[in-house]
Amino acid sequence: MHSRNRKQNIDKTSRVGFTRPLMFLLCAGLALGCGGSGGGQTAEIPPPAQNLQVALVEAGTGFALPVHVTHAGDGSGRVFVVEQAGTIRTLDNAAAAPFLDIRDRVLSGGEQGLLGLAFSPDYVTNGEFYVNYTRNVNLDGATVIARYRATGNPHVADPASEEILLVIGQPFANHNGGQIAFGPDGYLYIGMGDGGSGGDPQNNGQRKDTLLGKILRIDVESGQAPYAVPTSNPFLSDNTARGEIWATGLRNPWRFSFDRATGDLYIGDVGQGQFEEIHFQPSASPGGENYGWNVMEGAHCFPGPSCNNAGLVLPVAEYDHGQGCSVSGGMVYRGAEFPSFQGTYVYGDFCSGRIWGLRKAGTTWENTLLADTPHQISTFGEDEAGNLYVASYGAGTVYRISPM
Repeated sequence: MHSRNRKQNIDKTSRVGFTRPLMFLLCAGLALGCGGSGGGQTAEIPPPAQNLQVALVEAGTGFALPVHVTHAGDGSGRVFVVEQAGTIRTLDNAAAAPFLDIRDRVLSGGEQGLLGLAFSPDYVTNGEFYVNYTRNVNLDGATVIARYRATGNPHVADPASEEILLVIGQPFANHNGGQIAFGPDGYLYIGMGDGGSGGDPQNNGQRKDTLLGKILRIDVESGQAPYAVPTSNPFLSDNTARGEIWATGLRNPWRFSFDRATGDLYIGDVGQGQFEEIHFQPSASPGGENYGWNVMEGAHCFPGPSCNNAGLVLPVAEYDHGQGCSVSGGMVYRGAEFPSFQGTYVYGDFCSGRIWGLRKAGTTWENTLLADTPHQISTFGEDEAGNLYVASYGAGTVYRISPM
């Protein structure tokens, strides 16, 4: 997970608004013209169309290092909370027996652990779900993508039902990525960090013969074992590339999400030493984007003052380490309760506790600071109705985000 600890001072309800100025990168869609070979320029964000503020209302507490929040899409209304050590619990009762307990096979600590959960789009009928975890087999720290099944009891899954689909070796203990999610196309997307250390010493972000430093896209529900590679993946005709790759040039895409209304993909990529970044991929994209790492960090050349950014997709938003140190990618609000908040992508920073809102206005992106909190923001999530949640890592509390 993220590495910096912060003193917690958490109220039951935290009402916070615009408290600090912020400078962000503005790009016109996915245009590459946000600066030249020197790495791009920052510009002050114009005022948002509406002055948004949010309240954080406690939805559940008592969790041990929560790192992911999601729902099953089964009509039950349940919200699931993933705990880093290897358990999955429901938001309404952290003290109850876990839905899944695989602590016996998870290597947890730092940026390792049980990191991601995605329920099958057909979960109502097949009872299947998928997890992303760091395995403790020989303490090798490899990333495992596995399938599990629920039992006849809807509140309990079977840890013995594990089917390992994909194992990806990790050369270092950090930059594991961790997010998995089904896209609107029914395929499973997997966020993989560059393998760790600093500066991507193995150049994994730019290499296509490795799954590290990528977004992957695989078909886990075709019946083909262990999975199928979609025929529409962008690098199938390249015999030097892994077919599972959907996008390249990522350092540590800890959290990404799909807009449930549009299918657009938002990626929060954790930076190296200076910049955190948000990438946007429109739903019509055929894949194959190169998001720049380790040629670029955000919209800036890495590590020197000049580089060739031709063909690279620059972020639609970035912030420097004066504003935080580790981005937690979020989600687009699509709930019905707050119409003025519709279409706002909400994301935050683990170190500073800040929460921002980002949305597109014509050909530009508007960004505003929604909240300045004391929380270690590890992840965002949504329920079946499209309401958004945020997890406070060290405090073990999950809050519902309520626009005001």
